[in-house]
Amino acid sequence: MKFLLAALNAKYIHSNPGVYSLKAYTQAWLKEPELSDGRFEIEIGEYTINNQMDEILSDIYRRKPDVVGFSCYIWNISHILELVRDLPKVLPHVEIWLGGPEVSYDAARILEEEPHVFGIMMGEGEETFKKVVSCYLDQQRGIPGWDQTAFQKIDGTAVRDKDGLPVINPLKSPVDLNKIPFLYQDMAGFENRIVYYESSRGCPFSCSYCLSSVDKSVRFRDTDLVLKELDFFLQKKVPQVKFVDRTFNCSRNHSYRIWEYLIEHDNGVTNFHFEISADLLNQDELQLMSRMRPGLIQLEIGVQSTNEFTIKEIHRSMDLSVLRKNVEIINSYGNIHQHLDLIAGLPFEDYESFRRSFNQVYDMKPEQLQLGFLKVLKGSYMAQKAQEYEIHYKEKPPYEVLSTRWLDYGGVLKLKGLEEMLEVYGNSGQFQTTIEEFRKEFHTPFDMFESLAEYYDKQELSKLSHSRMARYEILETFISLRVPDKQSYYRDLLVYDLYLRENLKSRPVFSADQEPYKDQIKAFFADEAVQYGYLKEGYEGFEARQLIKMAHVEVFHDGRAVLFDYKKRDVLTHNAAVHELGIWRR
Repeated sequence: MKFLLAALNAKYIHSNPGVYSLKAYTQAWLKEPELSDGRFEIEIGEYTINNQMDEILSDIYRRKPDVVGFSCYIWNISHILELVRDLPKVLPHVEIWLGGPEVSYDAARILEEEPHVFGIMMGEGEETFKKVVSCYLDQQRGIPGWDQTAFQKIDGTAVRDKDGLPVINPLKSPVDLNKIPFLYQDMAGFENRIVYYESSRGCPFSCSYCLSSVDKSVRFRDTDLVLKELDFFLQKKVPQVKFVDRTFNCSRNHSYRIWEYLIEHDNGVTNFHFEISADLLNQDELQLMSRMRPGLIQLEIGVQSTNEFTIKEIHRSMDLSVLRKNVEIINSYGNIHQHLDLIAGLPFEDYESFRRSFNQVYDMKPEQLQLGFLKVLKGSYMAQKAQEYEIHYKEKPPYEVLSTRWLDYGGVLKLKGLEEMLEVYGNSGQFQTTIEEFRKEFHTPFDMFESLAEYYDKQELSKLSHSRMARYEILETFISLRVPDKQSYYRDLLVYDLYLRENLKSRPVFSADQEPYKDQIKAFFADEAVQYGYLKEGYEGFEARQLIKMAHVEVFHDGRAVLFDYKKRDVLTHNAAVHELGIWRR
């Protein structure tokens, strides 16, 4: 018998730790000979929502499973239900199970609407999956008196009785995290992908929009065990490990020991991503962070709103003043990428209130500010309050907000446009110097991105696909219309930002003419090939004609000459190192 655990990830670089955990836990704790001699196989199939559904269907067909279990989230449920409806047509005898947060709180309805779904595993899946596999083993062995009513006795499942009516069992008790085997015995299959790791489950907070609010308890994997497992990643020099802990630093001793260990055993390569509450950090933790290699860790910090009434209404615990101070302190170290989150569509947050929230968080100067939109998740407290808040949201996943009592659909659309501009011109980091200066032409950063979004809309640019160079040209035109007397200044800033990222093969039309400086540039690289005054590490042994292709000298409209060193880049921004060469005369 074969049980296929199927995961549809959002992107190829993602993996699904859930299905690996189910398999590892069952193989470790269900000591049955069929699992070791191949008579009962647990197989994993990972796909992406970008695959054609026909490709996934055909792959599952070729694997010839007896049972398929799909891991369901808001981003993949529509694709999975398409497969659920087609799979029995090509594999008539296959039994289909669903699991994951998207089906755990709506099991009865799904069983009623999807006749091909045999059962649903609700909540944490490790112990439930082990029991389901044990039940299938009994079926395979032909145990006398066995029938499918056996599945009705497994806590954590929702199945149908003999009359086809849903039987919803109570959830399983939470599993001991120390009993879950380490998921990565080797890195085969995870090359060039993000590796996910879990050192705790649950969240101590009760944010109403989050499913973690359903279970307020937090369980930790033993810290000594965590350190041993992290050492595996360090030895393998895995590019990035992303902790999926909801609030990594809610236990100070746990988080401090892990961060300290990473400093002491840093391999110079691996980056670790943590989601934290910045207002919980104390002086010892901040001091520890100051010692970290640039790029060793990156932090995701959920602010969500700075409106105190909103924060109170969504049951969020946050000291904004402490958070702001700690983000500022971490910024001063210059070694940690900070990613701050805002959510549009929360209760008591109208357009003007969100504008204030945006400006306050933007002024904290994170490397990225993610503007998300409220998703009314099944099972969340927010879903229960949706009618009271007059929240209208999309019928289909991801159940994104359309309007609220405080924010109409027109306001949501305006924020959507602003979000696109923020991603392109802010979070990409490709316009950093220009945007830092251009924001001074507006009352607030929000006003700048809002105005840029309105320009895109009026020029019908939003629905088009633009090259990187086209984005610069659009911004140059917009700036020239806004501040025509500073056109030359901003053109230089745009060219500066362009060359910070790469040595361009084609120059923008608005760049300064370099022909008058042609001989000076050649002479500069000829000197560098002999003296290595600026270009040192990585440039040894190269001739001037080679160096001129490896680095770049740009002379701007005001005569300022700048050298861009692409062998030496900033770890956080990936921008080239810059050397000011003074004012060059024609």
